[in-house]
Amino acid sequence: MTDQPKTKKARCLEDLRNRILTQELPPGAYLDEVDLAETYDISRPPLREVLNQLAGEEYVLLHKNRGAQVSPMTHKTLRNFFVAAPMIYSAVTRLAAMNATTAQLMRLKDTQLLFRAAIRDGDAAERALLNLRFHTIIGDMADNEYLAPSLRRLLIDHTRIGMTFYNPRNPSLTRQRKQAADQHDEFITLIEAGDSDAAAALAIAHWELSRVEIESFVTPKGMEIPLGEAPQVLSTKGAS
Repeated sequence: MTDQPKTKKARCLEDLRNRILTQELPPGAYLDEVDLAETYDISRPPLREVLNQLAGEEYVLLHKNRGAQVSPMTHKTLRNFFVAAPMIYSAVTRLAAMNATTAQLMRLKDTQLLFRAAIRDGDAAERALLNLRFHTIIGDMADNEYLAPSLRRLLIDHTRIGMTFYNPRNPSLTRQRKQAADQHDEFITLIEAGDSDAAAALAIAHWELSRVEIESFVTPKGMEIPLGEAPQVLSTKGAS
């Protein structure tokens, strides 16, 4: 019986993380503690412990007298995201190639198999969560307490941004997803070989693939709709 509250608390924590990452709980939304307590069948004290942990991980902000708010994504945070992403991903991946253990490589390979399955099944949410897991494992390999918090925050927002525009019916995005999956295989090969320079360079290329994908959503191509011939210009010949 003593384990049951911990099980409920852990389930609540994991589910809230996933709901925030997949934007079921959108950026800036306020969380109702009464509703959450009923949904997860836990009392308010352990729920507040969950919210405090989510705040520490930067999934939510805690406001006095207003409760928990899903971390917003503002113009400033998005700008800083684009500035920081290539530097952090490159540094983390370089260290991963230097420090990875056999057990971590096995976890990375297992995650990659699931990632490809999610792409094949067209499961956008599962794909996003497995992509986060893949890069989180690379962060674990880096084993750097200074980079870890930055990577965690980066991956939270990267996952949420990806969920705003992913469309499995878009052939261009489908090709990019396949290329991203192929690059994951390259990450595994380079990290396993301990090739830190090539792994860091691949991290930049992998980021560029995401950046182009995001920018294509922000500034999409115009719709190619035939509008017919332009009206004939009236001849002014002989006009008074």
